[in-house]
Amino acid sequence: MSPFDEQTLAPWLPTLTRAPSLLVGFSGGLDSTVLLHALCRLLPSQKLRAIYVNHGLSPNAATWQAHCEQVCQSLGVALQVEKVTVTVAGKGLEEAAREQRYRAFTKYLGKGGLLLLAHHRDDQVETVLFRLLRGSGPRGLAGMPVRRPLGQGELLRPLLTVGRDELQAWASAEGLTWIEDESNAGTDFDRNFLRLEVLPPLVQRWPDLHRRILRSAHDCGASDQLLREVGEEDLQRLGERTERLGWSLPVAELEALSPSRRTNLLRTWLALRGLPTPGHRLLTTVCNDLLPARDDAAPLVRFGEAEPQGEVRGGEFRRYSGRLFLLPGHLPPVAQNALLRWHPDTPLALPGNFSLTARTTIGGLRLPASGELEVRFRQGGERCKPVGRAGSRPLKKLLQEQGLEPWLRDRVPLIFVDGELAAVGDLFVCEGFAEEGEGMGLVWRTEPV
Repeated sequence: MSPFDEQTLAPWLPTLTRAPSLLVGFSGGLDSTVLLHALCRLLPSQKLRAIYVNHGLSPNAATWQAHCEQVCQSLGVALQVEKVTVTVAGKGLEEAAREQRYRAFTKYLGKGGLLLLAHHRDDQVETVLFRLLRGSGPRGLAGMPVRRPLGQGELLRPLLTVGRDELQAWASAEGLTWIEDESNAGTDFDRNFLRLEVLPPLVQRWPDLHRRILRSAHDCGASDQLLREVGEEDLQRLGERTERLGWSLPVAELEALSPSRRTNLLRTWLALRGLPTPGHRLLTTVCNDLLPARDDAAPLVRFGEAEPQGEVRGGEFRRYSGRLFLLPGHLPPVAQNALLRWHPDTPLALPGNFSLTARTTIGGLRLPASGELEVRFRQGGERCKPVGRAGSRPLKKLLQEQGLEPWLRDRVPLIFVDGELAAVGDLFVCEGFAEEGEGMGLVWRTEPV
């Protein structure tokens, strides 16, 4: 294998040149220092923008930031500094810091842009071993992908085939300087423990350990691809249906699959919908407890986190009317006594990322002379008479007849005119409030994920 130099990155040049923007994760350490300098040898510095995420976890954080600023200035590369606050909140410090780092990367990654990170071959080996100890399956044991979608753009790791010793040899030969993070010398963090205490004796016993682990990772990646293809075929055969919120699959057909195939389908479904994959125990709960549950038991399995700043980081599995529903995010509570005033010429934002808009239609809702409507939510006891129905009925019964999912019944917008219930979402208009000619049609929907 040839020693590393900037030409090692040459095969990526067409990809880098086509990208509208390039963002380089720059910590000032050896790996990212080599990546940034090598890229500057291949591309105009104006094409590059570096980002330094200051976690504030080290007393040297300000010094490291100043070093990164000096390096970027000398290379003519613009530097974006993002200061973050790391809150552990039940996670390990490493994981919490990683989440903040990637959130910062996503924030500054433009549409169609590339984020370049300096993970190398040794990092890949550590990742595979770390995931093995966590009990990961083929997808996790495939290691870090060379490229994957991220935010509005894509993440690229062009150094994954290069060893750390090769990077250090080139950096030393070029007279580069870099930061040594003092936390890397301690074994409190799991990855440091693997790097310092576990891998050295293993390599001494099996000198080709890195090659063996990377070969296994490659095979796991191939297995995961095969599992995904099977999952996509099953998903297509079962017939995913787009719902007012989320998507659904028929429970009977799901239960007809073998347990392993059913779990694989759920993993594939989540991946295709851009949602995080929960652990094996939670998916087993969905298959063994939620699928056979009665609808009136309101079965629910939540996974991931609530949505911070509109970013979907979790979801919900629910069952209703013989179908398994997958909902993006966690439904926030609705203030039942909320009252919103609405002028239909502009969309109305509603809780849970829903909106209410108006369009012209024949036989729609008659707009009052004031041009203003009131929007409320169910409090219980409401009654109404839909146009064309004989007699009024409890709203609760009407929503059941409409087949509206139970978790949406308390958040369907109720449109009032002069204190009277005039329409229920886009489900029906009440008697006495319909326009015979051109009226106002309502559209109640959620924004696509």
